[in-house]
Amino acid sequence: MWVILALLLALSSGTLSQDKLNMCMDAKHHKVNPGPEGQLYQQCAPWKDNACCTANTSEEAHDDNSYLYNFNWNHCGIMSHQCKKHFIQDTCFYECSPHLGPWIQKVDQSWRKERILDVPLCKEDCHEWWEDCKNEITCKTDWHKGWDWSSGTNQCPKDSKCRKWTEVYPTPKSMCEQIWSNSYLYTSYTKTSGRCMQLWFTGENPNKKVATYYLNNAQPGKQSFALTTLLLLAFASFSVMMH
Repeated sequence: MWVILALLLALSSGTLSQDKLNMCMDAKHHKVNPGPEGQLYQQCAPWKDNACCTANTSEEAHDDNSYLYNFNWNHCGIMSHQCKKHFIQDTCFYECSPHLGPWIQKVDQSWRKERILDVPLCKEDCHEWWEDCKNEITCKTDWHKGWDWSSGTNQCPKDSKCRKWTEVYPTPKSMCEQIWSNSYLYTSYTKTSGRCMQLWFTGENPNKKVATYYLNNAQPGKQSFALTTLLLLAFASFSVMMH
């Protein structure tokens, strides 16, 4: 009885085993728990106060063909600096952010056990990313899969050809949603709305408030079901004890 009551208190106070507002996903380079990292490198630096990445991971995120994933940004020629900076910010967001809990999903993949799905991105982030990359060239729509890895880094598959970015991704929405297998969801929300996640920021991390909103509003049914279940268990246990 007392164990169940303790669980009820934990649920009501938001302190069940894993806090979805401050957690790291179970993936290749993530820390087990978020915490301060005083020396995060360059574009990963905004997460230094509370990060799921280490300083070494943040440095590798800036390198071409880094050991993180051996991913080759230059698979159809040299990617421009203005475009690449968005992919570095995207990597920092993925590796370092401790506020992705509402969108973490279980997966059965050799290199990770969890991923993010449909994280709502701010309109400005998608548009600026697409605008700075629109003159690039690529051979694939979904960069998560289908590459030729025989050389040790990703190369275009034989049946593909390098095409203009705007042919592969005609809109910012198509790029943001397709490039990483729907990890991101395009939204019309702006950065001041409090309803979308920012890939990069300066100063205080604005994304915890956004995650809080979605955790409290997007999953009320799940929370009510869990609370109701625990209440029923508590009453059942109490009834058994009384008899």
